[in-house]
Amino acid sequence: MRGEGRMGERIGIYPGTFDPITNGHLDIIMRAIRVVDNLIVAIADNDGKGPLFPLPERVAMVQEEIAALSFGNGTRIEVRPFSILLVDFVLQCRADMIVRGLRAVSDFEYEFQMAAMNARIASTIETVFLMASERCQFISSRFVKEIARLGGDVSSFVSPRVLCHLNTKFHVHRD
Repeated sequence: MRGEGRMGERIGIYPGTFDPITNGHLDIIMRAIRVVDNLIVAIADNDGKGPLFPLPERVAMVQEEIAALSFGNGTRIEVRPFSILLVDFVLQCRADMIVRGLRAVSDFEYEFQMAAMNARIASTIETVFLMASERCQFISSRFVKEIARLGGDVSSFVSPRVLCHLNTKFHVHRD
């Protein structure tokens, strides 16, 4: 089940809603590219979560953030939306692994259950957990949106580009 491209290429899928993409997500992306040759940031079209940003805007935000990253190890990063079962998307992409970020022990139980379920559905797919760096362990999109909605400063949790999207969404004008 190795990658679409070169023989032996390791393809990883980093799935999420990225509503919006945070510095914590970028931390996991930068660490994931050390273990794969091709990283696909897979943006879930999950209306059930009631996203703040529509899927095309989330895809564009993630693409903007990826374009701004500097990395020179040859890893390719792609951004793709998906609206099917994650394991089916992973198989469709001919990927080797699902990359998941863990912030705290509370994340582990849910992620462990999800990894076990995915393994039952498609035993050839591995799930790799990356611990968030200590500076990003507390960042979540949910908290970022709530703080921004209430007029709080989220500039240390997201890039200036994402901050602009949030300010536009919440009609915030900062000098």
